[in-house]
Amino acid sequence: MQLETKRTILRPFTEADAPDLFAYAKDPRVGPIAGWKPHESVEESLEIIRTVFAAPNTFAVVGKETGRVIGSAGFVRHGKAWDGEKSLAIGYALSPDFWGRGLMPEVVAELLRFGFEELGLKEIWCTHYRENAQSRRVIEKSGFTYAFTENVTDEFFPDRPTCFYFMTRSQWEQRGGVHG
Repeated sequence: MQLETKRTILRPFTEADAPDLFAYAKDPRVGPIAGWKPHESVEESLEIIRTVFAAPNTFAVVGKETGRVIGSAGFVRHGKAWDGEKSLAIGYALSPDFWGRGLMPEVVAELLRFGFEELGLKEIWCTHYRENAQSRRVIEKSGFTYAFTENVTDEFFPDRPTCFYFMTRSQWEQRGGVHG
């Protein structure tokens, strides 16, 4: 399964992607704002590919201009943001080298299309930690509706304020099923 946007390709991770994953996942600006520790080795990144990123509908974000993995994106089951087979949450991370270019809203738009059209989801959720302004901007640009804030415990903080947003299929359709 491969998805495509104007500037990216979303495809399953392969073991050969471990060096590219490590290149951005070791950066302390990436993991902690998403709730995970920076990777310490290529071997750790490989293990993440074999376990976490082996989940269905989890994609390597490949920059068309570079041909390299520059991020990850896909669907996750996220506490309140998951209800059987009708609702999932989008999660993502992007190399800081590519921040500020509008790539992640483009990726999220394609994931929304995929989720509603191909997975048959009724609603899609997205979350960010309160201090993660970059992720908040992606979520807002993507058209999600704020739902609530709740304290969530992660690897770094107990009771970390987490903002939850959602989009229903009908909201997405009303927006014209916008594709990035």
